[in-house]
Amino acid sequence: MELHVLDHPLVEHKLTVLRDKNTPSNIFRELVSELVTLEAYEATRKLEVTDKPIETPICPMTGKHLAEPRPMVVPILRAGLGMLDGMTKLMPTAEVGFLGMKRDESTLDIITYANRLPEDLTGRQCFLLDPMLATGGTLVAATHYLAERGAKDVTAINILAAPEGLKRLEQDLDPSIDFKVVVCAVDEKLDEHAYIVPGLGDAGDRLYGVID
Repeated sequence: MELHVLDHPLVEHKLTVLRDKNTPSNIFRELVSELVTLEAYEATRKLEVTDKPIETPICPMTGKHLAEPRPMVVPILRAGLGMLDGMTKLMPTAEVGFLGMKRDESTLDIITYANRLPEDLTGRQCFLLDPMLATGGTLVAATHYLAERGAKDVTAINILAAPEGLKRLEQDLDPSIDFKVVVCAVDEKLDEHAYIVPGLGDAGDRLYGVID
């Protein structure tokens, strides 16, 4: 597993405002989108490209364009939806799939309740979007879900990560998967309710409001 933590003053500034409990949902959503775009720049560094002959106003040349099949962006519902706009701003030609997963708050087991993905992901570079990498269970389950469909190159983009979640990824992910994680920060720990400390609270609730 390859881990990249963004180190940039703009990221630190935006992340501080994001963490503040007094930041309203509309600003929270904007900041998530902006942070994901900054993360996406790093996460897409190794995108596969092919040669493309073109003509500039001056002369012919050979440039580059994204290789086929196109990359697949997969937000994990519901909080991952808040990251989709920031990702597609940088990579508008990518295809988008959806994966609905949630954590049972009593058992911490991962439940898959929705899937809108191609049956065959062979040769696709896949990007999983989920704001919080807490216990790591959702990300492990989602990555193996993609791998069962042929994906071998998976990058997770998260706003925050906990050390416990990163450790679980190291232990539980199939080593045959080329797996990378891009985060804005690695926080201190998980609390007794498996929330990241200091964290930013429940990302889904802060993006969209509390749903009973």
